[in-house]
Amino acid sequence: MPLRVIVGAQWGDEGKGRIVDWFAGGADFNARFNGGDNAGHTVTVGNRIFKLHLIPSGIIHPGMVAVLGNGMVINPRSLFNEIDELTQLGIRISPERLRISYAAHLITPAHQAMDKALETARGKDNIGTTGRGIGPAYTDKATRRGLRVADMLSADFSERVGEHVAETNLTLGLYGASALDPAPICAQFREYAERLKPYIADTSLELEAALQAGKTILVEAAQGTLLDLDFGTYPFVTSSSTTAPGALTGLGLGLGAARQASVIGVAKAFQTRVGSGPFPSELSGDLANRLRGSGSNPWDEFGTTTGRPRRVGWLDGVLLRYAVRINGINELTVTKLDILSGMENIQLCTAYRRDGNPVTDLPFGPADLSPYEPVYEQLPGWKEDVGTVRKWKDLPAAAQAYLERIASLAGVPIRLVSVGPEREQVVEKE
Repeated sequence: MPLRVIVGAQWGDEGKGRIVDWFAGGADFNARFNGGDNAGHTVTVGNRIFKLHLIPSGIIHPGMVAVLGNGMVINPRSLFNEIDELTQLGIRISPERLRISYAAHLITPAHQAMDKALETARGKDNIGTTGRGIGPAYTDKATRRGLRVADMLSADFSERVGEHVAETNLTLGLYGASALDPAPICAQFREYAERLKPYIADTSLELEAALQAGKTILVEAAQGTLLDLDFGTYPFVTSSSTTAPGALTGLGLGLGAARQASVIGVAKAFQTRVGSGPFPSELSGDLANRLRGSGSNPWDEFGTTTGRPRRVGWLDGVLLRYAVRINGINELTVTKLDILSGMENIQLCTAYRRDGNPVTDLPFGPADLSPYEPVYEQLPGWKEDVGTVRKWKDLPAAAQAYLERIASLAGVPIRLVSVGPEREQVVEKE
């Protein structure tokens, strides 16, 4: 398919970055359509680890054109830090290889200060944001007072930044937070504008032209389905659309592009989330520590962006089936199967129970999961290390059975399985 959309089928951190890297070799463009530097995508190539927050993972491949779509919110400081880090690692970044939508919105220090003030004001009811200004930037976008990338091309851009900071200071004062000095922020953003100008483009037009020319676009979602602003565990969600249909509006593509699209959902072999919010299959104690790891390995369950330990639990088949429906997922990729090696038994949430009655589908989405108790099915584990396996038939029989049960619950086939952090540690089902 000319348009391949890769989305997270859980609460983010599913390993989308390395799966994008897997498919990037056959694509011409790699586009992000939502979120900002609250995303964290990690790709391991040999002894090099690439941790990306804004730039699509496919940039590692020579010749790939990376696109930051209009649905994103972009912190220029984070972007340039990432460009510089990639350059030091030998990845060539140029305006020909990195295209940024004129309609994307900018994140400023004022947004970050507002984010922290809001979380502080929520107290114990905070929602666990990354504090990177994502929510306030999207709020400004919705209230039609945001700064867009295109504003960097205007002669009065610095004045607009100053007005933005002064207006935010009024709100910060209401929360008892310190006001910001506009002068250094304006000077900083003048420098950002000069450096960013060559990268600014009408990416909607360029991507449509690419599809018309028969080129392949690999679309990369940030976060996961269960963090979607409309369809996630509201209010413990992000501030953008994280689902596959959002790729069209987040990149400026019409409905015709959907006819050329396939959707790949990425899910871990177990369940994780960062921050507050419901988690029916959550584990604690030694078993949780076993799944999470110690944090000494990049493959361990600690946030790429925040560094916070992730909450962990058994795979939730009810939420996975929900994600398949909301996204229109055609096939699944399951990551981190290797983490389950050595476990005697594995639990799999196949349904919920409410007031003694079984529930297999959520009547009003996953916002309130407190009335539900997970119903588990126990499957046998396997002792073998699967890290060296590259063919489906060579996976332990119990691992194959576990994967087939996941596919049955989700209602779509599993095509890929990752068995380790390295680029080549992937099993493709024939």
